Amino acid sequence: MRVILQRSKEASVTVEGSITGVINSGYVLLVGITHEDTEKDADYCARKIAQIRLFEDEEGKMNRSIFDNGGDILSISQFTLYGDIRKGRRPSFIEAARPEQAEPLWNYFNEVLRNEGLKVKEGVFGAMMDVQLVNDGPVTMIVESK
Repeated sequence: MRVILQRSKEASVTVEGSITGVINSGYVLLVGITHEDTEKDADYCARKIAQIRLFEDEEGKMNRSIFDNGGDILSISQFTLYGDIRKGRRPSFIEAARPEQAEPLWNYFNEVLRNEGLKVKEGVFGAMMDVQLVNDGPVTMIVESK
């Protein structure tokens, strides 16, 4: 599992003209799932994200978690994170999990985040989405289970 985490001041996702998720301060998560991923991978990534300290304290050091700072999660499935562009001119997506495997695992991942005490908004699995983001910092991290 591969998650691109972006600390945000505000973010939203829109599908066919309707907003499906909106947050103020927090994290935007672009979530990629590959064939080998299991619930164990989702558990690892969700717990790492819940516990990571990416918000500044009074001294400007990243010592505060999303719980300390207050904030929400906007989770967006993104199979293109497993796109391979090493050969040719068009990406190959054979490393991305098929929807019948990826969607339940993405839903499980979001539930683990909720069980950790986070408020999670979502995009729509498999949909064409318009994502708006004001990146805070910018702070962008890659969280991988492998």
